[in-house]
Amino acid sequence: MEESLAELENRLGIVFNDKSLLRRALIHSSYLNEKQSALHEDNERLEYLGDAVLGFIVAETLYHHYPELQEGDLTNMRAALVRESALAGFAAKYNLGEYLFIGSGEAANGGRQRHPILCAAFEALVAAIYLDQGLTRTRSFILNLVDPELEHARRVALSKDAKSRLQEWVQGHWHYTPIYRTVSAIGPDHAKIFTVEAIINEKVYGVGEGHSKQSASQVAAHAALNNILAAQKQKGDSA
Repeated sequence: MEESLAELENRLGIVFNDKSLLRRALIHSSYLNEKQSALHEDNERLEYLGDAVLGFIVAETLYHHYPELQEGDLTNMRAALVRESALAGFAAKYNLGEYLFIGSGEAANGGRQRHPILCAAFEALVAAIYLDQGLTRTRSFILNLVDPELEHARRVALSKDAKSRLQEWVQGHWHYTPIYRTVSAIGPDHAKIFTVEAIINEKVYGVGEGHSKQSASQVAAHAALNNILAAQKQKGDSA
């Protein structure tokens, strides 16, 4: 047992002061159910704490990295980064499944590769690192995994309903409501291409094309928001 914990520490790049915290993070409830042992505690309480610590660190990172994004976009990004499959993927980077203490029945059913078990173990591991090493070391551990995923999560978040995002930004900052004007519809009915402008306070901020007015307006909204944010950034850089 101690040899496997030392091997995992090497993979993590972390040497625990309290080895029992790392051990507890790896104990699935099925293991204790089979062993009928009261000498150990499973990882569920650590999972609870780790979920909160992970959520805080990811939210803090997004807040500082993306000052231009509104709450809804930040929430979508955080959800993408801490979803079950993402955390299971982080666990797999360290082969966490092979170090888990799980019941033989659960192991026979592929428990070491199951996303819910890996996700819970990863959250428990985060809590163990936090309790043993402190917030700064925990933040470093998490960001090493999260940083490469930030831009993908941003693209996923910003692909959701550009018109809603543009309206939230414009109403929140300029107190106007965007309107959309169809300026052309070219081609036969079965393959018509619509061109739509996104207009704010009588000024065109974005133009989009699509096979429907709705899709064209979404493209126009996305272009408008990108243009606005680019102009805001340029204004800030030149100030």
